[in-house]
Amino acid sequence: WPPQYSIMDGGTLEPLKIVSTRGATVDGEYHPEPRVASIVASHIKPEWVINVKETGMIKLVDYSDIKNLKETTINSAKFLHDGGWDYTKRYFLVAANASHKVAAVDTKTGKLAALVDTKKIPHPGRGANFIHPQFGPVWATGHLGDAVITLISTPTDDPKFAKYKQHNWKVVQELKTAGAGNLFVKTHPKSSHLWADMPMNPERENAEVNYVYDIKD
Repeated sequence: WPPQYSIMDGGTLEPLKIVSTRGATVDGEYHPEPRVASIVASHIKPEWVINVKETGMIKLVDYSDIKNLKETTINSAKFLHDGGWDYTKRYFLVAANASHKVAAVDTKTGKLAALVDTKKIPHPGRGANFIHPQFGPVWATGHLGDAVITLISTPTDDPKFAKYKQHNWKVVQELKTAGAGNLFVKTHPKSSHLWADMPMNPERENAEVNYVYDIKD
């Protein structure tokens, strides 16, 4: 709150333009105070991907001419939260946590690429990308409401991964945990491990534990 996003001068942080996010939800109902949940910059175009939480709307904002600002509004699902880039940095995947879905935006075409059903209340932080030994490039998210880490297959133009195309935008694996309450998953290109926490779990012995998975297995 307030329900808006601000465009500022990068050197001075002087506000240059303030844009309201008030408007209709994906269900067609007016919402007076929809908040901005996350913002990222496209790797392909001079655009921001702006996720408006309560409306379920994703806005692609062209910042090349802010005096004549262009917005592309994409319907996805409620309530949008945080997200991260896929392996290629073409697709931005964001949790629509109240809908138990992950929305994927194609920043090259400016359209919704997929809405993937997941377990309850996905909460990826930025998510995590790695090469799965069976399914190729995948993106991972944990869940506040279910005891799994979900792996979603993501597309790439790299011919060496062409054989995995049939799995794209599908949940290919669910890694079991001791309970719900995950906030963040993380890995690194030089790491062979996937890390996941569980701080929102009501059981102390779970909340104080990190899970570490062997990516090769």
